[in-house]
Amino acid sequence: MQGHLGKDGVTVEQIADDLQQLVESLLLRLEGEMFTTIQFIDILQSVPEGQAAYEGAWRRWGEQEHASKMVIHGQVIPLNLRRSRLVSWEGYAYGEEDEYAVPAWWKLASPHE
Repeated sequence: MQGHLGKDGVTVEQIADDLQQLVESLLLRLEGEMFTTIQFIDILQSVPEGQAAYEGAWRRWGEQEHASKMVIHGQVIPLNLRRSRLVSWEGYAYGEEDEYAVPAWWKLASPHE
């Protein structure tokens, strides 16, 4: 089942597909045990290729900037993380600041999982 459509018919899934390899690469570099969606987005934007991919993703969605970032923060990045075997969803991170979506907690898989 396809999700919502952005401008020009692009889907959340298509944008997530384009970001998946970069997301996986960044996950492999993370240390620690837990992080929130917004913390991951901050990490994504901290590297040049991640910043370019993030900006390209919300622009590709094609709505106004705030609405497009709501899709990226609330649907695209969580979809990327749910697809990965490197992390598991641990629940919503109520109280964590993200002006675009309710972030979630994610747990890095141990190397033996």
